[in-house]
Amino acid sequence: MRFACLGSGSQGNGLVVEVANTRLLLDCGFTLKETLFRLSRLGLDPEMIDGLVVTHEHDDHIGGVERFARKFRTPVWLTYGTLRGVERRFARVPSVNIIEGYQRFSIGSIEVEPYPVPHDAHEPAQFVFGDGAFRLGVLTDTGRSTPHIEATLNRCDALVLECNHDANMLANGDYPHRLKQRVGGRFGHLENTASGELLASLDCSRLQHVIAAHLSQKNNTPLLARSVLSRALNCGGDWIGVADQNDGFGWRQLSNL
Repeated sequence: MRFACLGSGSQGNGLVVEVANTRLLLDCGFTLKETLFRLSRLGLDPEMIDGLVVTHEHDDHIGGVERFARKFRTPVWLTYGTLRGVERRFARVPSVNIIEGYQRFSIGSIEVEPYPVPHDAHEPAQFVFGDGAFRLGVLTDTGRSTPHIEATLNRCDALVLECNHDANMLANGDYPHRLKQRVGGRFGHLENTASGELLASLDCSRLQHVIAAHLSQKNNTPLLARSVLSRALNCGGDWIGVADQNDGFGWRQLSNL
């Protein structure tokens, strides 16, 4: 199993997971042209994507899904609630598959485990991807952690973990008060310290990669995110990866150590 990121943040998100000959794109928040460019940086053609899996209906996650799916006839997986928010836009998508009750399912060689999160969307999901030997946990949009989130992400081999904002930067920044409340609220985005506490609560004995993701460009810095996560793991900051808005991150391999 390996994984890479097209970009992560409020201007667009996309994560590729590959097992054997199966490749999934988790979210697509970029224009079609930009998506193709970012896939090419990873050595991928669009026809190599076997499925699009969607977390929720916010545009930075779903904005490019419909055009990509229609042009390349790529099947899409999403929850009922997410589909309800975009049903008219998706009327011409050739293959729409519903994730029911957050039940596990498989796409080719990849097992997909959805799980619910508190976020201000209709029926948001985050995911763990597995191949029978390794598990990649992804958590990019949640206002807070829950016992179920912690149980789901326990003993993963890699984590892509939201570190959206620093609480002090958000409080003292120039966002309007209402937006500050939304971002920092129970259904908003995970703050650095909360991300570190979540990570510290997990059994991390199998971890090969940790990536800080969905960083706010105005209310966070890679240094702050790395610092919090490295303290949680008692490791050097250089060991923590950061998903960049423009560059994402390159391929990360999971293998027997």
